[in-house]
Amino acid sequence: MKIAVKRDVGFVEFEVDAAECTLLEALEIIKESQDASLAYSSGCRSSVCGSCAMRVNEKEVLACSYKVQDGDKVEPLKNMPHIRDLVVNMDAALEKNKKAKAWLASFNADAALTHEDEQINALQSDCILCGSCYSACPVFSVNEEFLGPFALTRVWKVVSDKREAEQKTKIDTIQTNGVWDCTLCNECTLVCPQGISSKADIEKLRAKSSQFGYMDPNFGSFGGGFDGGFGGGFDGSPQF
Repeated sequence: MKIAVKRDVGFVEFEVDAAECTLLEALEIIKESQDASLAYSSGCRSSVCGSCAMRVNEKEVLACSYKVQDGDKVEPLKNMPHIRDLVVNMDAALEKNKKAKAWLASFNADAALTHEDEQINALQSDCILCGSCYSACPVFSVNEEFLGPFALTRVWKVVSDKREAEQKTKIDTIQTNGVWDCTLCNECTLVCPQGISSKADIEKLRAKSSQFGYMDPNFGSFGGGFDGGFGGGFDGSPQF
């Protein structure tokens, strides 16, 4: 079968006998028998570490679990600095966690957790840091400062933890380039190998933001009363 791999010079086509192989196995065959300079990342080979995340046919996958198909087009993750071939620098994505302060800041040791409490954010704890949601998010193409699903889902994990004594501080942090900038397109959820819905988490953060007196700043663009349109007339399309 033939697969095309995006390299520094563009897409390069390789022919490889990889029937029933994972993409990672196919890349290993290429590296061992055709081009030893091919660069990619891998780790556990068990869909646990997230190291081998990349894009196939414009969709984020884990190379160690994706079954390669004839004609596949393989490229690196988007929205992060490219290092070489299929390798990217994840530091920018991880830095979003720092900006969002996605950790327990004021620990209330007296707040004992029940089994039900643990289940509230158990799924978010399954994140393997693969960066697929970060790559799939279309908002980064217009706003590089957006905190993104990668960080916001972690903020929800913290805010939903009753041991966090200063929820408002967390909510304050994500108002700019945060929850209101998300388009709720759900692309992050569709590519998450763990089934985590960052979209749902962001919706919960919006609801929590409202509890602390925040609202979608885009509402401010709808001026005046209702006169058949928004903000002084309606010509068939929303005016934002």
